[in-house]
Amino acid sequence: MRQENQRLADLLRDDQDAILKSWTAEYHASAGGRGISQALAAEQAAILKGLEAGVRADGSAADFDSTRWTALRDTLGQLSQSRAAQGETADVTSAFVLAIKRPIFDGLQRHRGDVDAQIEVLWAASAIVDRMAQWTLSVYQRTREDIISRQQHELLELSTPVIKLWEGVLAVPVIGTLDSSRAQIVMETLLERLVETGSELAIIDITGVPTVDTLVAQHLMKTVTAIRLMGAESIISGIRPQIAQTIVHLGIDLQGIQTKATLADALADAMRRTGHVVTRRTS
Repeated sequence: MRQENQRLADLLRDDQDAILKSWTAEYHASAGGRGISQALAAEQAAILKGLEAGVRADGSAADFDSTRWTALRDTLGQLSQSRAAQGETADVTSAFVLAIKRPIFDGLQRHRGDVDAQIEVLWAASAIVDRMAQWTLSVYQRTREDIISRQQHELLELSTPVIKLWEGVLAVPVIGTLDSSRAQIVMETLLERLVETGSELAIIDITGVPTVDTLVAQHLMKTVTAIRLMGAESIISGIRPQIAQTIVHLGIDLQGIQTKATLADALADAMRRTGHVVTRRTS
């Protein structure tokens, strides 16, 4: 083992309690007075243990991706994922890891040796802690991106519900912009519900869609085609005068696609097709 690694590993083992205490105080000062929870204290101890194991295995910042640092990387990854899920910010998460640097420096200063050797071990310790912070931020960013992507997908599903009106008839009220991602979710959800309910008719209401361009029309036509391939029929409602003019102006061919001006018209047509009649009850 290199001499600087030996000194650093011994320090992390022998001065563990002092480093943890100083680390907590440093984090408290650098993170705006935040305290250390019981879970975070356990992660502190695990990080210190993983750091000592990696250093004692003669690891360095340059080979942080090697198996020497597996335990430490796993612990830092769990820290980043949990704090990202809790809504903690990236800078505070990184500050927590970087807060260990000063306690290590102070400990090395208390056990001074040869000047050149002291510089080497300080530099090695600084490089390793910096690499730890970089790894933490990298995992944090990936975790946040996964969370945002999952939330966006869930919001899209919630914003395009497939409603069973009555036996054999489904309705999809579309509100807002119909882009490629949302159109794909509408199609998948609608087709799944068609299979689940055995419905033969689907009403796609675009009253809440502000504009219909070529791309939106293509998404609608693909959805209608997919519905037909499933053996069902569809009605597109909410074709307002402005949308009708836009479709004509763009030269979009909706021939063969049943359209209605309002959702009420679509519901009346659906009732007629399924043999239902609404009558006013006489007093």
